[in-house]
Amino acid sequence: MKIYQEFKEFAVKGNMIDMAVGIIIGTAFGRIITSLVEDIIMPPFGFLLGKFNFATIKFVLKEAEYDAAGKLIHPAINVNYGNFIQVLLNFLIIAVAIFFIVKVINIIRRKADDPENKTVPTPKDIELLSEIRDLLKNKNLQ
Repeated sequence: MKIYQEFKEFAVKGNMIDMAVGIIIGTAFGRIITSLVEDIIMPPFGFLLGKFNFATIKFVLKEAEYDAAGKLIHPAINVNYGNFIQVLLNFLIIAVAIFFIVKVINIIRRKADDPENKTVPTPKDIELLSEIRDLLKNKNLQ
């Protein structure tokens, strides 16, 4: 029963929920980048290099074997390096996109932490507490 309670506290604290949300968003972001690379970036790039699809580029180690009737006996053994190039490009684009997202978040965080920055108004309750503190401090000094 104690283990159940500890797990319940762990799950409710937010660590697990935050992680789950991050994984779901990361998966969706990965799909978007994959589509960006495969459907938008690679076709024009392949067209410029001679009208080919990177995913089909391969080095054949062993050709496929067929019998006299044309039935496949052994499939071809290929090194699909074109697909690797495409996946590598996906990774690089994801890395650059995440870099810029983190950079923007850090800029926003620095602005929020900057005491000279007055763009973030102080909540009213904090202002009132500060005034009460100052009044008490002045009263004690007199």
